[in-house]
Amino acid sequence: MKTGKNLDKEFPSVMDSAYKQYKHNLSRYKQANEIMTRTVFTINPEASMYEAAKIMGEKHIGSLIVTKYDTPVGIVTERDLLTKVLALEKNLKTEKIEKVMSYPLVSIGLTTKIKEAAKTMINQKGRLAVFDAGKLVGIVTASDLIRSLPEIHETEAKVDDFMTKKVITTDEKTSINTVAKIMGKKRIGSVIITKKGKPIGIFTERDLLTTILSKDKPLTTQVGKKASSPLITQSSGISIHKAAITMTIKHIRRLPIVKREQIIGIITARDLVEAYAK
Repeated sequence: MKTGKNLDKEFPSVMDSAYKQYKHNLSRYKQANEIMTRTVFTINPEASMYEAAKIMGEKHIGSLIVTKYDTPVGIVTERDLLTKVLALEKNLKTEKIEKVMSYPLVSIGLTTKIKEAAKTMINQKGRLAVFDAGKLVGIVTASDLIRSLPEIHETEAKVDDFMTKKVITTDEKTSINTVAKIMGKKRIGSVIITKKGKPIGIFTERDLLTTILSKDKPLTTQVGKKASSPLITQSSGISIHKAAITMTIKHIRRLPIVKREQIIGIITARDLVEAYAK
């Protein structure tokens, strides 16, 4: 399964320049309050998953804090949508958030160190709600954390040791409904899309939210029409740190890894956080 051009070969000068800027910026990332997303979107537990999908898709976010009487009580994510609703063929418009959300919230403080935040995220398996004096003031995601990964021993580990080696692919003519069920049942956030056996793009849970559900597009649409393309890849043997730079620069959360023009794995933002947390 051959891939398109590798990012380093295609944009060497861009990557070099971005790398220098990235290293320059790292010095200011030390605590949760320096990397967290400060705008937190919320939803009522009695709202439907359809309403949640619309908000997440329109805002290009992967989660909503669930509040009751202005008090944070849980979180609902794009993964919940896939695994607990679509994969089980439940109705988005009738399924209530309170039946799907995760609770209690995994919380940290404003001054929590980046390393500790990474460990908490991996150990508690969830996004981090940031509180200050009992008040919710932000949220930290895996994407927020990889933007702050320092160049230290842990992040010099190779992506090959942390990537998922079984990569799921599907033909461009497969319906999005089928792809969503595959992702939900296998608990994965993306599928590589192929044309005549060759990879041409990637379809992610975020694509499902932003291009389909939030716009009320039919799930019968062929996935190739909504996949993100061209496919951005990196070479086998690169470091966790370099993978984090690539994801940050290209604003992606999943990076296929290639060797001799063949996809041999895929690494996610969460995988990078796990490597750093060890």
